Amino acid sequence: MLYATAAALGAALLFFVWIGLRVRSRDASLDEYLTARNSQGATTLGLSFLASGLGAWILFAPPEVGAFVGPVAVAGYALGAALPFAVLAWCGPAIRRHLPQGRSIGEYAQARFGAGLRHWVTGLSVLYMLCFLTAELSAIGAITAMLSDVPGSWAVIGVAVATLVYTAWGGLRASLETDRWQAWLLMALLTVVVGVALPALPSGDAAWTWPRVPLGDALSVALTLVIAVTAANLFHQGYWQRVWSAQSDAALRQGAWLGGVTTVLVVALVGGLGVLAVALGKDIGSPPIPFFALIKDAPAWLTVPTLVLAVTLVASSVDTLQNAIASVAVTSRTGLSLTAARWVTVALMVPVVLVALQGVSVLRLFLIADLLCTTAVVPLLLGLWSRTTPTAALAGSVAGVVGAVAPSWWSTGDLAQGLWLTSFPNSIPTLAPFLGALLASSAVCLLLALRARPR
Repeated sequence: MLYATAAALGAALLFFVWIGLRVRSRDASLDEYLTARNSQGATTLGLSFLASGLGAWILFAPPEVGAFVGPVAVAGYALGAALPFAVLAWCGPAIRRHLPQGRSIGEYAQARFGAGLRHWVTGLSVLYMLCFLTAELSAIGAITAMLSDVPGSWAVIGVAVATLVYTAWGGLRASLETDRWQAWLLMALLTVVVGVALPALPSGDAAWTWPRVPLGDALSVALTLVIAVTAANLFHQGYWQRVWSAQSDAALRQGAWLGGVTTVLVVALVGGLGVLAVALGKDIGSPPIPFFALIKDAPAWLTVPTLVLAVTLVASSVDTLQNAIASVAVTSRTGLSLTAARWVTVALMVPVVLVALQGVSVLRLFLIADLLCTTAVVPLLLGLWSRTTPTAALAGSVAGVVGAVAPSWWSTGDLAQGLWLTSFPNSIPTLAPFLGALLASSAVCLLLALRARPR
């Protein structure tokens, strides 16, 4: 079984490598490598948004939220995962018009507000994407070790190397092409796994055990997830690369809406499995893994499709993140060649793989990155308003940091303790810091913008 499972995973990865290398261009420029400018239609973009945003995290986080908080929180999670695409459908065409030769969100920040805010935006973007990348590789190692005799380190290294082969050579165009195949594959595999794994439902007179959480608490969790996930994903450079890769503004809008709708459906479905696991009285384990609790009693042959699903989810997000991080690094320095861009892609993966092999949880770092992104997301988007000055944007971002710390500082009366609590020491997301960051950054930026002269 060990060799059969390893062969199936290897075949899936080799298939992705073949797909990615098919679209490589031997005479590609650096701009083509980073943006595939004005080349992609709505369907390809929509499938790419779906595949890039979904990762192995959907097998853990949404089911856990569903199991403990219920369907209201799952709805918030699904909405938060899809809202960035709605924002891109609205803001993306305007940013394309203002910066037609742009390549990154950092370049937009510099063109609109100067180098100071660009460095802050770039730092937030890289921090978030590194967390995402490490989490995905850690997850595939854990899933592989959980479901099979294949060592988790094999899966971590295999996914990292396979995706590097085609992203380092083919750039964004290779990532887009593999995303298209991976999106269809993951939807098909998810359908198979869910359809086979779900046990027979209890009879009509059987007792159902639903998550017992007050509606107010569930709404609080849902709102926290909407703010955190939306803000963080708007600093995902992989999404912004696709803004400039679109054939037209119409293709971008249609692709973003397609990606958003399909993301809502997938996240809601997987999150609902967590609710179902609790309703059926399954032992979801500690740490809780409701999705895998549901497939525990499934036929043994389902292990291979489940692992291929996990590899597909991880590869689809990892290849996007590899190219996106390299794009941020390359666009931050002028004069770098295409060869340098490829080596940057490879070099950035070394520390990520080393951390992922340790199996360390990065949930707390994820939450901190989400919160920092929340402090700057509104000032950044308000750059599309002509009255927003660099001072207003920078002051709004600083106010967001203060607003994030203020609730814990106020409740404890101690700044050091407030900072500690704001760093999520128990790795549990809470609404107060996210709401404080969002409201403070928005209020200060808007007030200073309204006081400025129209430009």
